[in-house]
Formats: sequence, C-alpha cells, structure tokens
Amino acid sequence: MPPLLSRSPLGGYKIRKDRARQKVLDKYEIIGYIAAGTYGRVYKARSRIGEPHLYAIKKFKADKEGEVTHYTGISQSACREIALCRELSHENLTTLREIILEDKCIYMVFEFAEHDLLQIIHFHSHPERRPIPESMVKSILWQLINGVYCLQQNWVLHRDLKPANIMVTSDGIVKIGDLGLARLFYKPLQPLYTGDKVVVTIWYRAPELLLGARHYTPAIDMWAVGCIFAELLALRPIFKGEEAKMDSKKTIPFQRNQMLKIIEIMGTPSKERWPQLTQHPEYPSLAQFKYYPNVLKNWYHSIGASNPRGFQLLQGMLEYNPLKRLTAEQALQHPYFNEAPKASRNVFESQKFEYPNRRISSEDNDIKTASLPGTKRSGLPDDSLPLRKKLRE
Repeated sequence: MPPLLSRSPLGGYKIRKDRARQKVLDKYEIIGYIAAGTYGRVYKARSRIGEPHLYAIKKFKADKEGEVTHYTGISQSACREIALCRELSHENLTTLREIILEDKCIYMVFEFAEHDLLQIIHFHSHPERRPIPESMVKSILWQLINGVYCLQQNWVLHRDLKPANIMVTSDGIVKIGDLGLARLFYKPLQPLYTGDKVVVTIWYRAPELLLGARHYTPAIDMWAVGCIFAELLALRPIFKGEEAKMDSKKTIPFQRNQMLKIIEIMGTPSKERWPQLTQHPEYPSLAQFKYYPNVLKNWYHSIGASNPRGFQLLQGMLEYNPLKRLTAEQALQHPYFNEAPKASRNVFESQKFEYPNRRISSEDNDIKTASLPGTKRSGLPDDSLPLRKKLRE
C-alpha cells in the first residue's frame, strides 16, 4: 500500500497543492538586496517567466526566539499592507503584482521603481549641483498629493509619508509605497491611538500627534506632505528634531525637541487659531517654551524660493489646526498647479539630470536560504491569526 499523505483527505490535498506551488526562485531571479527595515528585507528581482520585467520583492521576516525560528502568525503590519495593496489601484500608488507564501514566509511582489525622493534630494544636495527645478518639484508634489487623495477617498491613512517611502519610476511616475502603518479610518473598532501609539517618522509628524492626540484625521498625512514639499525646496528637512526614546516602562515621551523645531518656524500655537489645542494631553508641556513668531515666510525666502503661490500652498499644508489644514482635494485645486510651469505626469520631462539608479547589494540575500530544515511548504500557517480580525483592529 502507498503511504498515507495525511490522516484526512483535506490534509492530503493541501500537501499536493503545496508541492505543485512554484517557489519564489522558480519565478524570480534575485538581482540584489535593496534595503531592510523592521518588517524584513526588500530585493530587486527579474521575472524568469515571460518578459524579463523588474520587480521589488518584500520579504517579511519570521519572529525568532534565540537560535530557533518560531512562526507566531501574520504580523499586523503585513496584514494591513497585503489587504490594502490588494484593494487599492492607482497610478500614484505602488502596484502589488502577487503574494507568495513559502516556508512560513510572506513575499510581496511589487512593481520596481528605480528611484525614491530621498535619493533625488541627496543627489541635488551636492554643492556642485543646482536645486531641484521648480517644474520637477511641482510634478512630484502634484503626483504625491494625487496618490494621497486616492488614499483619502478610500478611507485610508498612510501614517508614514516621508521621502524614503515615495518612489519614482524610470518613466517619472511617483509611487507612494510602504503601507505597513496604513490604517482604515472609517468606523474603526477602536481609537487609532490604541492600536499604534506612535506613528509617522519624527521629522514629518504633525503637531497634533506630538501633543498626544487620541483621535486624528487624514490631516496628519497632509502635514507630512507639506514637510516633504519644504524638503524638496530646501534639500533638507524643515523640522529636523531629535527623537526622545521610550523608557523601559514603554512610556511615550513628549517630543520636546521636535515640537521646538516646529514652533521656531511656525510660531507658538494659540487657542485663537487652534481652539482644540487645550484638549490635547501634552498641552501643558507647551508652557515650557518661550513665545516665537511665525517666520515661515522668512524661511521660504531664505532657501531661495520666491513663488508666492508656492508659499500659500506650503502654508496651507503646514497649518496648526487640522480642521483648517488643506485637504488633498483642496491642494490639487490650488492655483500653484495652474500656473507655468505646469505639473507634468513625468517628473523627468525636460530635465537634463541623470539620476543614479538605486543602489543594489549582492550581499544579505536570505531568500536563497529561506527554507527552514524540516518545514513543510504551506499556505497560511495553521496557527496564524485570522486576517479579517487583524484588519479591523
């Protein structure tokens, strides 16, 4: 008699399907390693099947305990990114091609982009090069806001907009990436603060978040867009503070230095301009600052910017009061985008700069050694948490 595949017909079917499933390396050739983060690693790859298109493969790493790898289910970050990327489709959002589950690892295969905004900013910050041309800044900004508008129309907060997460393809199309911190804000089951007490990289964090807001809106993403706009103009972050780390008790500290960097340029916030200011938990902490006037216009001119409508747009996105801050829809209709030079769908149009491609390393390739001894290839692990529950949290 042939050996039994499983004690149940379902188990036998699952094993047969697992054996027939193509592995990552069957479908893609790994060209090199791009970057790493708390989630795992990202690789540049080329398809082995059909046309040799380029892709970015994001591998979520497994949780480890000592020298032994234990799979504890799908992380909340992976759940959110998988679900949102499968549902969202827009020219200014990164496109998810497929998801591969192999050896208790999750691989997300995205379209590949040769550049990101941080790389472009660093390229122009070299003293021998000129600032980013206004037409290019305008194109980048319009496409970025267009992508944020799509997210807002679908009730999604990105919550981590920064230059490193904004990709640009070789065709000059801006793509918002990394939705690991993204969250649906329509009728959440719990306050947004409860699930993630710290969101948005410190230099791009809105003042309401710094003041401990328990409830917030898509206005936090528009503050981040305003910070990115300023960085494209100045080639350096406008509010470059030092982050205070959590203590051993996991107490979230007041980010005094970051708040000071904002106040030094935007002036001291007032109850007259921001009536809800006093409702924030960290409002008493503002008493430790002396009074500062708003010098945003002086800062704008000091970096060599002179377009008055560009300043109006920047000022509208860096408004203290979230209720008065420009929405993505309002920003897209701003007169700044209607005057010459017009925003192009290709950020590289008429540009003479040759930007270097993203750096690729041949080291740190753990996809080739991803298989764990003794593990069976499967779909979702039996001990994974239900995806639907995680998405609603």
